[in-house]
Amino acid sequence: MRLVIILSTNNAETNWNAFRLANLALSKGDIVSVFLTGEGVEYAKSTPSQFNVREQVEKFLESENAQIIACGTCMTIRKQGSSKECPEGGIEELYQLIAESDKVISF
Repeated sequence: MRLVIILSTNNAETNWNAFRLANLALSKGDIVSVFLTGEGVEYAKSTPSQFNVREQVEKFLESENAQIIACGTCMTIRKQGSSKECPEGGIEELYQLIAESDKVISF
């Protein structure tokens, strides 16, 4: 299955759960893409030990079937640069992900 997860929040607990789900899907053999939009591009800024988002993201990015794409416009608004954990993309990539996916989940 091709799964797309759209993150639009910087809430640590929500993003921790989203990446836990993403990692579970990867372990089942799925292809998983995470698209960051709005406040979601700031997902890594707050990672309390109780909800270690960075740990989940590192595990996620170890898979060849995983990718993260971040809205470039949302990053520009927040004066944030592109990185491995938050690579810049655009609305066209989001559209393609949705068009090619079997399931779309939004957090």
